[in-house]
Amino acid sequence: MAKQLVIDANNGVLGRIAARVAKHLLGGDSIVLVNAEKLVISGDPAVTAEKYLARRRVKNKANPEHSPKWPRRPDFLVRRVIRGMLPFYSRRGRNAFKNLRVYIGIPEEFANAKLMEFEQASANLLDSKKRCTVEQLCTRMGFRLEK
Repeated sequence: MAKQLVIDANNGVLGRIAARVAKHLLGGDSIVLVNAEKLVISGDPAVTAEKYLARRRVKNKANPEHSPKWPRRPDFLVRRVIRGMLPFYSRRGRNAFKNLRVYIGIPEEFANAKLMEFEQASANLLDSKKRCTVEQLCTRMGFRLEK
């Protein structure tokens, strides 16, 4: 039975949230992820930023349009991470990915919705204090969030 889940990503670990969202998508659920910019990436912020900037620099010299695309926007970046956890190049994975919507902040249409949280994916459970949010990472990559 397919259902729509509205998930609050505030203070969640990016990889852990993405893995759980991918599992729900493959199960046939429709997922709405809000507050995507507040997801946390564990690890040294400088190393994390350099890793994502290196991914953006990868180019196909023969035809740069055929190169992999890594976005700067927080909501698109989270979608891309979740896409990496799905069998995207099969019909099943592509159809599951179509059931995902990711938002910066909480849109008005979901303001009164019951928000679900994954307590096992909370950044409070991390031992290390080295971490950055997706918003901070995207800002280092050149994105400017308009408030």
